[in-house]
Amino acid sequence: MSAPARMITPFVDLKVQYAALRESIHARMQKVLDHGQFIMGPEVGELEQKLAALTGADHCVTCASGTEALLIALMALDVKPGDEVITTPFTFVATAEVMVLLGARPVFVDVEPDTCNIDAAKIESAITPRTRAIMPVSLYGQPADMDEINAVARQHGLAVIEDAAQSFGATYKGRQSCNLSTIGCTSFFPSKPLGCYGDGGALFTNDAKLATAMREIRVHGQSGRYYHTRVGLGGRMDTLQCAVVLAKLGRFEWEVRERERVGRRYDATLAEIAGVKTLAVRPDRTSVYAQYTVLAADRDRLQAGLQARGVPTAIHYPTPLHRQPAYAAYGNGAQLPVSGNLAAHVISLPMYPDLPAELQDRIVSAVRQAVS
Repeated sequence: MSAPARMITPFVDLKVQYAALRESIHARMQKVLDHGQFIMGPEVGELEQKLAALTGADHCVTCASGTEALLIALMALDVKPGDEVITTPFTFVATAEVMVLLGARPVFVDVEPDTCNIDAAKIESAITPRTRAIMPVSLYGQPADMDEINAVARQHGLAVIEDAAQSFGATYKGRQSCNLSTIGCTSFFPSKPLGCYGDGGALFTNDAKLATAMREIRVHGQSGRYYHTRVGLGGRMDTLQCAVVLAKLGRFEWEVRERERVGRRYDATLAEIAGVKTLAVRPDRTSVYAQYTVLAADRDRLQAGLQARGVPTAIHYPTPLHRQPAYAAYGNGAQLPVSGNLAAHVISLPMYPDLPAELQDRIVSAVRQAVS
């Protein structure tokens, strides 16, 4: 058996980002080590203020992870056992996981074939008297059709939670992702467009009462020390991780521009390759390309060919949630054909803001060779 090809580039290169921010990251972390407030230190409030300003939201509440953000959002909305939440099956499992943990029922609606985001036109028919909220996912870095989703929600008295774990920094009709609905939730997992060096997340809202509820929930439901006004959890983002994100904020605007440049360059150079189809970015919004994902006519062949040529790949996601063993009972036997087809053909290529043009050209060349 021949040795595997030497990797052209990492799938996501966090080391090159760290090298560019080394001094700022070290200074920020050292400040935390010096003052010793590792939980709810001053960096937590500073980060929340800066993130709120960046998105334009009135309130930002940091938390322990993107998953925790979704869970806290549902808890703040008082979602209970037996309630239903409409969402997409073509997403990471955390989207539905938090619903089931609360005893609620995810109701899956199929997605658009060219963006992989929830099909807003199919949401209303899924609403029942038990529906409490709609949770669209801004997949791969691009927001869903949020105006249409919000309009349906208003008509039926529902909340909308944007699962924006992959889209922080993207815009929709000039407005920032995370400030497009009742609550926006994001993740600072290291490989996300804005990541820390562990787990972290945040919630955004313009509703003061929801913000208060979310702040209390993340500290075990406390409104004061050892005084618990609601059921909560241990969901704080630690101060060191907030320090890392604060250090990265200085470069974030540049990184968003570079992500879009790299993504658009992929679009242009891959468009002419037979057997590979690029996804659409709607003209009224932007993407931060948390992943750069295409559709391959023969994914196995493409993936094997790229591996042989030293190009790492990933599949986001190979099995939609309504076909996952733990969630099959919530699918009600629905076919959801678009999600099923996408799961069989999506493949993600290396994507990060520092990806050099010459390496990107080699990746595209490897794609062309792999499918020829």
